[in-house]
Amino acid sequence: MMLVGDIVEEAVVGVGMAHTPEGLNAIHRPGCAAAIWNRQMAPDLKDWVAGLDPKYLPQGRVVLHGDSVLEAVYQLCQIAGTPDDPERDLLVEDIADMSRLFSDLMAVHYMRMRLDVVTTNACRKFHIDSILARMICTYRGTGTQYGISTDGEEPRRVFTVATGAPMVLRGTLWPDGSKSGLLHRSPPIEGTGETRLVLVLDPVNDLENRPVQRVYH
Repeated sequence: MMLVGDIVEEAVVGVGMAHTPEGLNAIHRPGCAAAIWNRQMAPDLKDWVAGLDPKYLPQGRVVLHGDSVLEAVYQLCQIAGTPDDPERDLLVEDIADMSRLFSDLMAVHYMRMRLDVVTTNACRKFHIDSILARMICTYRGTGTQYGISTDGEEPRRVFTVATGAPMVLRGTLWPDGSKSGLLHRSPPIEGTGETRLVLVLDPVNDLENRPVQRVYH
């Protein structure tokens, strides 16, 4: 794992660049505002997702126990009419793996999961989320963009996370109260014809130990 970043006064701006999933634990290190697992998405899965008609891409918002992710994503695929191909199983299993990884990382049992199909300039402004932390993984299209900011202005240098590479970011509610100088955004794609499929995971701490599933589509 390598920690890279710049110095901004009174800000946490380091980005942990990991080559294994365990490297995402860098998010807990002092001075680390985000961590990225630089994995390569399986070529067959990447090509299959990229070639799907966007209307068949699964999407929805779910609050659930980590053990229910696999079933929930299968349900979202059925709702969308996602083709019953071997690659669909790979996608569902990968999303479940990402949720388990994030659950262990944040030490929570419940999470808020979003699968977004994006064709517009959603969240195009650089920002920090008002949450504890978030994992973002783009399965289709251009990945999340990020950069270091001074005084909330747009970053001068913008970096793009690779497709299939999960990124974990601290939010404004991170418990040590440190200010993050790292901003991120969804890439502006409106008018390009591009369609993105993005997984977003947030930790949920205020649910009892019972299975909960709320699907919105």
